[in-house]
Amino acid sequence: MLIFDIHLDLAMNALSYNRDLRWSLERIRRWENAQYRGREDRVDRGNNTVCFPEMRRGGVGLCVATQIGRYAPYFHRLPGWNSPEQAWAQTQGQLAWYRIMEEAGELVSIRNRQQLDKHLEQWQNAPSWDDSAYVVESRTRPPEMPIGFVLSLEGADSIVTLQHLERSYNDGLRVLGPAHYGPGVYAHGTDADGPLPPKGKELLQEMQQLGIILDVTHLCDNCFWDALDCYDGPLWASHQNCRVLALWNRQFADDQIQAVIERGGILGMAFDAIMMVPNWVHKQSRPQDFQLRIERICDHIDHICQMAGNAKHVCIGTDLDGGYGTEQTPIDLDTIADLQSLPALLRARGYTSQDIEGIIWRNGVEFLRRAWKE
Repeated sequence: MLIFDIHLDLAMNALSYNRDLRWSLERIRRWENAQYRGREDRVDRGNNTVCFPEMRRGGVGLCVATQIGRYAPYFHRLPGWNSPEQAWAQTQGQLAWYRIMEEAGELVSIRNRQQLDKHLEQWQNAPSWDDSAYVVESRTRPPEMPIGFVLSLEGADSIVTLQHLERSYNDGLRVLGPAHYGPGVYAHGTDADGPLPPKGKELLQEMQQLGIILDVTHLCDNCFWDALDCYDGPLWASHQNCRVLALWNRQFADDQIQAVIERGGILGMAFDAIMMVPNWVHKQSRPQDFQLRIERICDHIDHICQMAGNAKHVCIGTDLDGGYGTEQTPIDLDTIADLQSLPALLRARGYTSQDIEGIIWRNGVEFLRRAWKE
């Protein structure tokens, strides 16, 4: 089954982690384990789960792919760039990487409804992965189809002026989340607090004018409600689980989930263990401590579907390799291709084929079709 993952940090992995996503997963891990042994710069070295071959093997033919660049003022407690202009330059380097991957035939930018429908038709009509034409040395490989991506910006600190936002839109930006972690220029994010600044309200007005989807993921509670008050366009939460099942302000409370549902939005289920189970201790807990398996995400899906009264407001937004790897994923998720176990897990819980297709890809696609109806 085709999978639409509405949150992957592809460019961050390519440039900040120096991962060539065209390589096999085994090759990336082997290189990192040799290159960084004894001097690991990140906890997830050698534990990555995402690369183009595994995305194709798992049917992840469409994704929302991010740019990210935080502005970190003097003595800011989070890492970032010392000026918004530097953060902008970082995101432009990421944009250049996406363009190069398009030229190489690995990716294709999806900016409107026509391009979306064309790409879906190509993937759905592609030969089966088990077709004998794709058997090489007794091993099957998927067709070398380009993976479609919708460009998103995670955290708006790099938007130097509103003119930079318009430039980004012209370059393909279609989704924007105003905040990431901590306080930001336009909004306050996870583990921060405070109302939406005036610059944030101006940003949202310009986003609505341009037709950019608002991603409410990471917004602190106050900024979440302020954003909904001053933005009337389409919105979603690309990687946002349920606070009642994993207590932390990173997840949404039930009234926030209900608000997204009432606005016709969707919530993407993230596969970061800290967002799936309660009482996870960062850099100390292990998935084995909780016997955490992929099926646990079905609890979050169930909760949202019960609130909505249907399965039309849930989708997949894994955030895989978003600063963590298999040290912080379910023990039965070794690669993004393992998402293909979800349909059977949902079927065992009584979800219909139509519900499952919606959760896995159609809800996200239909959301974009509505948002891009013009």
